[in-house]
Amino acid sequence: MKKGKGMKFVGDSRIVDRPKNTVPKDYSEYPGRTEAFWPNFLLKEWLAGSVFLVGFMILTLAHPSPLEGMADPTTPGYIPLPDWYFLFLYELLKYEFASGPYVILGIIVIPGLAFGSLLLAPFLDKGPGRRPHQRPIAVTMMILSLAAVCWLTYESASHVDWKARAEANKPIPKQDVEIDTSDPGYAVFKDNCMSCHGEDLSGGAAAPSLIGIDKTADEIADIAKNGTGSMPPGVFKGSDKELDQLTKFIVSVNKEAKK
Repeated sequence: MKKGKGMKFVGDSRIVDRPKNTVPKDYSEYPGRTEAFWPNFLLKEWLAGSVFLVGFMILTLAHPSPLEGMADPTTPGYIPLPDWYFLFLYELLKYEFASGPYVILGIIVIPGLAFGSLLLAPFLDKGPGRRPHQRPIAVTMMILSLAAVCWLTYESASHVDWKARAEANKPIPKQDVEIDTSDPGYAVFKDNCMSCHGEDLSGGAAAPSLIGIDKTADEIADIAKNGTGSMPPGVFKGSDKELDQLTKFIVSVNKEAKK
């Protein structure tokens, strides 16, 4: 038998002849058209998301949203407002074509068409380019949507006195404070303020609590004469001496509450 005669070689396609290449394909021949998903594209997305998240957290810490008190169904004058990211829908319902008998258009049809169009934008505009002028349909729809949301949000927010609203509705913990009814300021309070703020200064359906407020005597006197928020000016009808007694009484009650 000659050397090699009668020998057979069996190959197995499951065995690779060299290790699998883990380096992403070089897309330098197609600049700006495509790139490897991992790690190139995903890393860019992570970086962009991290910058947005950090910026949003800084903005939240610098300008915290005002907290309001617990909802009180017995308060007829309370006007509920949605959170800021829904104010544009709140403003939309003020227009005649989206309210009253046409409210279904405002709450379902118009928002449904708007958000549905944004979902369909990638399917309506299938151009391979990434530049804005190469994606006219998608870019136009996004600009119109962004402009509408920004304008409606601005219109809704510009008509609300947010500081006065936060002050009137901020949560104030219940305080067990003993009221000195022999104080001359209490008699003034009883004649001018008790009907709205309650006999124990804890507030009611028409006015907030006067316990736990952080205001000076001058600030309280200014509010008593000129009003604030839903409180109109001219509620206090007493003299300057009675106003001084009232402010000192309210300040003393709040000092007692802090003990």
